[in-house]
Amino acid sequence: MENIRKREKDLKREASDVKVLETFIGVYCRGKHRSRKGELCHDCAELLGYARARRLRCPLDPKPACKHCPTHCYAKKQLAAIREVMAYSGARLLLRGRLDLIWHYFF
Repeated sequence: MENIRKREKDLKREASDVKVLETFIGVYCRGKHRSRKGELCHDCAELLGYARARRLRCPLDPKPACKHCPTHCYAKKQLAAIREVMAYSGARLLLRGRLDLIWHYFF
């Protein structure tokens, strides 16, 4: 029973992390690539797919924030891209009053 609760908690955290990735990449794509809300350009959709796959395959338990992780699983190109996305989107979301995302921006 305890294992089931732990797995449910892990699944909720994975879903939450993926949702944050979608939000940050969506803001970035709308701002930089002028895409419409709810749509991503090809490059951003690829980055989201890559980031989602890496997040869901993370072997660490409990999973640390990626920027504090001892072993980065992103390739250099994608790591640079996700850092740019987080810096751009984090600032804009904070200015819009999305204080719930401040945890992901700073930690």
